[in-house]
Amino acid sequence: MVSSELKAVHSHSAKGTVLNFNLGPDEISSIVDSLIHEGKKIQDAVAAQTNPTFDNVIVPLATRENEQSAQYLVVTFLQNISTDKSVRDASTSAEERLNDFEVESNMREDVYKVVRAVFDNKSEMGRVGPEDRRLVEKMELQYRRNGLALNREDRRRLGDINKEILDIGVHFSRNINEGDGRMLLTRDELEGLPDSYFEGRETGAEDGVEKYVVTTKYPDLVPAMQLAKREDTRRRLLHVEETRCPENIPLLQRAARLRLQAAQLLGYKTHAEFVLEENMAKTPQAVAAFEADLRKRLNALADNEIAEIESLKKADKSAAGETYTGLYIWDFRYYSNLVKERKHNIKDEEVKKYLPMTEVTRGVLNIYQEMLSLRFVKVADAPVWHPDVEMYEVWEATEATFVGHFYLDLYPREGKYNHAAVWPIRPRFERSDGSHEYPVAAMVANFPKPTPSTPALLKHSDAVTFLHELGHVFHSICSVTKWGRLHGTSTEHDFVEAPSQMLENWGWEPSVLRRFAVHYQTGEPIPEDLVKRLVAAKNEGAGLSNLRQVFFGLFDMAIHNTTDSNFDVKAAYSRLREEVGRFKNGDADSWGAATFGHMMGGYDARYYGYLWSLVYSADMYATRFQKEGVRNAQTGLDYRHEILQPGGSRDASVSLERFLGRKPNNEAFLRSIGLRSD
Repeated sequence: MVSSELKAVHSHSAKGTVLNFNLGPDEISSIVDSLIHEGKKIQDAVAAQTNPTFDNVIVPLATRENEQSAQYLVVTFLQNISTDKSVRDASTSAEERLNDFEVESNMREDVYKVVRAVFDNKSEMGRVGPEDRRLVEKMELQYRRNGLALNREDRRRLGDINKEILDIGVHFSRNINEGDGRMLLTRDELEGLPDSYFEGRETGAEDGVEKYVVTTKYPDLVPAMQLAKREDTRRRLLHVEETRCPENIPLLQRAARLRLQAAQLLGYKTHAEFVLEENMAKTPQAVAAFEADLRKRLNALADNEIAEIESLKKADKSAAGETYTGLYIWDFRYYSNLVKERKHNIKDEEVKKYLPMTEVTRGVLNIYQEMLSLRFVKVADAPVWHPDVEMYEVWEATEATFVGHFYLDLYPREGKYNHAAVWPIRPRFERSDGSHEYPVAAMVANFPKPTPSTPALLKHSDAVTFLHELGHVFHSICSVTKWGRLHGTSTEHDFVEAPSQMLENWGWEPSVLRRFAVHYQTGEPIPEDLVKRLVAAKNEGAGLSNLRQVFFGLFDMAIHNTTDSNFDVKAAYSRLREEVGRFKNGDADSWGAATFGHMMGGYDARYYGYLWSLVYSADMYATRFQKEGVRNAQTGLDYRHEILQPGGSRDASVSLERFLGRKPNNEAFLRSIGLRSD
């Protein structure tokens, strides 16, 4: 490692080099100083080369990325998971400083000059291997996309814009993490919620009445929106959620305008045009056509779903002697859940009893072990950042070959990142002496915590999320690349979700569910009838739920595929949600876009990728696993070797064709959500 501050620590039972997350503010600052100092020194040496070659230009730059990446990722990761606010603040400051340095680095004309010399040298490019050649191409393109072909004044302006965008992103995310909303509600106001919801729940007095604290964290918010019978409770709670972080609206507005300015400086019409150049979709027109076609097909499904939901709400209003005024956004989860319950006799509370976290974790990890021919070992007394966190070693299943580490941080706490995501903390890469570094990844989630009378119990959707996020973990762990820049999830952005989305299918396989779904009290396996009902309900509400994803994608494009710098982020979000999602917003002023973290978290002009990549995930599952068996060891190995192992070292289209044996198509995807492919 370049910096001595981030020393390796060793647990007596952990293998390989274990990262140290126990850093204070001063240590974080010192690491950043070292990273910047060493980075500048390497860049200066590279820029001074008079006879640029792959070995004296590209190798030092890429080796710096390899060796420094873990330090960079640890000090910036801490803002999402540390219990110490001073550490989170220091981590946020570290990211701002490192972002500024990376912008400056990417704008160095002297470094670009020698990189371009290698890129243009046909003899030099011809003597290196395919991954080395791809590395040079990616480097050269990155410099060019950062404005190195611009005149000095425009280049300076672009650098300032990029720095400001990165700073906005840091503050936007932090506001979301630390800006949770909360309400005090009585048991009557929360009618419909099960007893387990109230066990161990914090209370507070309001107007002399003892009430329950309900926050906007997922384990609080989602059950309340699904089960609270009183419309006014759902309306008020959603309003609290959608009026969080008002300071983020001008931040997002500013960021979107800056992105447009940056794209136009570089000669693109819109930010989306700039972004999509590197994706599988290639153009905004292709994305627009995809979303328009899907929206049309989904509306046909949604017509019937709306009719069912509307009849239920009209009946409720009639019984209460109230006037029906339409379907509102706070009705979506409640009535969608009610339809599922009544049509399929499925209740989350019934299913949860068979999904204790300990058994789901054991079962899901076993699935990945078998599928990928790996073996996981839980590390005792692991050096982790919180007592809830678990650390695992990964080994080859049939040989004593160490593969890497991963961490599971599964429960909510104050100041923690408040959704579910995976951080690739360290890539696998090769060293000049032939050895290699081991990959590390961390899954951060906010699943329901244990209560005084029950262990942590998951909804089925939580178990599917678990499968999905671990898919990202093992994309990182199983990737084998020479260069960290091309490792793991460093693929085209509209493919990166596909490997994880494919693994969601295991959560709907009866044979798989029965392997880990057991009653938390009796240990009895989940009844076959309940599994049948659960699977039968899979596509219930598929029209409306997928239209919700279309809405997010269209909003993203509305603010990023425009030449009009006077667009209104807040108004666009409200208008499109009502038009596309088909539920009214209501009269109260709100700003849901303020907590749409994806827009400042790397999904700008890329959100469509969630649905786009579903085409690939459905095709992979139906073509190989469904036909050959979800427990077919060879199929799992093929998946590991052709999809996960290459990471971004080759085009995703090549990986897909090698795994599928043909070019991908959308037939399986359309079937999977109840649509025809004609």
